[in-house]
Amino acid sequence: MDKIDAASGSAIGSAIDAAPGSAIDAAPGSAPADAATAESVALPTFAGEFLALPRTAVLTTIRPDGTPHLAPVRFTFDASTGLARVTTRAGARKARHVSAGGAAARVALCQVDGFRWITLEGRAVVTDDLVRLAEAVRRYTARYRTAPPAPPDLTVMEITVDRFLSLGL
Repeated sequence: MDKIDAASGSAIGSAIDAAPGSAIDAAPGSAPADAATAESVALPTFAGEFLALPRTAVLTTIRPDGTPHLAPVRFTFDASTGLARVTTRAGARKARHVSAGGAAARVALCQVDGFRWITLEGRAVVTDDLVRLAEAVRRYTARYRTAPPAPPDLTVMEITVDRFLSLGL
């Protein structure tokens, strides 16, 4: 049964009960620090189809003073593992914020297309592991039909999605 969020007026329910076009908020599960092995939430098919579109998103990280930092990014989402991946420079603020946050680092990634949107939330890690970076570059190239920028300090931020909210999908 759906509940109504009094502050926003959005319907909040489980991913199983939600229908396309409704707002969905899937609650987080327990998520270990390592994004590659953490549990993630399963997204409905219509959400995965929307995330496959070659769109940009806004990534929100948390600065050391607790305020949000927002940056436009390109990303990929792997439904089989529940991982969203963002390639970035090791020295970029978003990467530094996540690294400084350690195992507790949480981020949000929001893709919008008109009145349709989805926000993915989860724990994030930044790594320069060559195998994980190569997978991120492969997926990025397939989604956007071009390779990502390749600075010398290229890393990948892996986000284990443990919550999502969507509307209009």
